[in-house]
Amino acid sequence: MAESINAAIIERLEKVVSTLQENSMKMGQLLAVHNEKLDKQDRIDAVLFEKVDSVHREVNRRSDEIKKGCERDIRKVDDRLRVMEKKMWTIFGALSVLSFLVSPVGQKILSPVFEPSQRQLTIPQNNPMIYPSDVS
Repeated sequence: MAESINAAIIERLEKVVSTLQENSMKMGQLLAVHNEKLDKQDRIDAVLFEKVDSVHREVNRRSDEIKKGCERDIRKVDDRLRVMEKKMWTIFGALSVLSFLVSPVGQKILSPVFEPSQRQLTIPQNNPMIYPSDVS
């Protein structure tokens, strides 16, 4: 009887060992599939990160182009405003001078300059020239 119990225990142990071997093989296969999926995901991640970096570089390049374009446009507008400002101040100065010249104060200052003096208005007299032959 002891031998039949030992044989039953051995037979049972052999079944357990066989089941453990099968489970170990299945676990190895699962781990291999899992590792393959992880490797594949790592490759996909590398491609995605490269694409993200590429998009980031492109966005930076485009934003630099936009920034330079905006700065150029701002300079052009600033230059045009300066030209307009110069013209405006020139016109303002000319109008100021004209308004002063037309004003009563300006007329008093300018009237002696533009009105001929009394001396210039007198008609010169013809003084007869006396020649030595006419003298007697």
